[in-house]
Amino acid sequence: MASKALSLTLYNLLLPLGLVAMLPGAIVKMRRRNGRWRDLAQRVGCFDETTTNAIAALPQRERLWIHAVSVGEVGVAKKLITRLLKTQPDLGIVLSTTTPTGHAIAEELAAQNTGRLVAIFSPVDLPGIGRLMLERIQPTQLVLVEAEVWPNLTHSAEKLGIPVSLVNARLSPRSERRYRKFRWLIEPVFRMLKQVLVQEEDDIVRWEGLGVDRQRIHLTGSIKYDPEGATVAPAKIDELREAMNRTGITSTQPVILAASTHAGEEIELARVFQRLRQQIHDLAFLIVPRHVERRTEINAALNTLGIAPALRSDPASRVDSNAPVFVIDTTGELAAWQHLATLVVVGKSFLAEGGQNPAEAALAQKPVLFGPHMENFTPLVDLLLKKNGAQQVADFSELESACLALLQDSSKAAHMGQAGHRALQAHQGATQRSVERLIHA
Repeated sequence: MASKALSLTLYNLLLPLGLVAMLPGAIVKMRRRNGRWRDLAQRVGCFDETTTNAIAALPQRERLWIHAVSVGEVGVAKKLITRLLKTQPDLGIVLSTTTPTGHAIAEELAAQNTGRLVAIFSPVDLPGIGRLMLERIQPTQLVLVEAEVWPNLTHSAEKLGIPVSLVNARLSPRSERRYRKFRWLIEPVFRMLKQVLVQEEDDIVRWEGLGVDRQRIHLTGSIKYDPEGATVAPAKIDELREAMNRTGITSTQPVILAASTHAGEEIELARVFQRLRQQIHDLAFLIVPRHVERRTEINAALNTLGIAPALRSDPASRVDSNAPVFVIDTTGELAAWQHLATLVVVGKSFLAEGGQNPAEAALAQKPVLFGPHMENFTPLVDLLLKKNGAQQVADFSELESACLALLQDSSKAAHMGQAGHRALQAHQGATQRSVERLIHA
């Protein structure tokens, strides 16, 4: 095993090269996702006066810095923060995010909790910047969500005597294999963690195998899959139903929703939809892309099939009655949209590896279908399949047959949706258990 000093030295030698290589792509993504140049200052620890004053005004006796990267991690952080603020009336929280889409959701949450929560952009993990941020925020604990163990930030927290917790810790078999190749280098970093709160029994063995002391690993279940706090407000569902009705899709029509789609999937799924329409004549199709900045690309692909979709970002747009397709090119609404679906198809599971999270669809009691590539969600997929709460298909042809069977048999669809919801009861209370661990860290 390498020493901590050697691990950090190698990391800091390689990190600038990686940042330079990623910079052009990062700038393009920032612009596409409505990022602002002035936000870059926060990446190096520079806050404007408003942010500085907001952080200073937070309660000081207990103050957490919670770091989440993008929309998925912010969703976990949101459930955790809601429970924490109810449990600890004298707690203040700084929530940092990496992506503009994640930050937008964090800002909405901060606006709902003025005086107790401040949203910022995460710092670049260069030497000195993490320490500067820690000294300015002055947290009593640093909380990292899922897999974001940043070596310099974690090391700075350790040197300042600030405990670091990893919550909802996720480690897929593929990630474990990749980490094991460099265990000698990363083990000293993981050993700096005060505690690791894992989702599944199998995660205990994986994290222990990467050098985390067994006494520091605690099984809490998945916050993301915890039914508690996952309820979508009826008013939000009504709002989206009205938006859908305005496009020309009525509440009585059967709806396939493609969730968190990636490049290439939209056109293939649209072809499946067109073939299904030949038998289910009033079928409608909702597409929720993982990255909304791809709207132009998606629109162009659909146009090649003769489909002119309505866009959520354009309230005046209407669907073609011969091919009612609605592209949801806004962020933070996927959970609510799934309540309006007849069935949900999970993206990134056909043409790319990893998959996307099927939990929200299961929590909405919808039948869930996904392709062969769900590697990042193996425990959840296994659970849903074992309980008959989802169906995995090999390709788009098999997807078409599975969708048709569910659309033609409402009882079968209802039973699958209910089974998926029941399966997630195994994670009931994960949010509260995580909160208790953080409070007593």
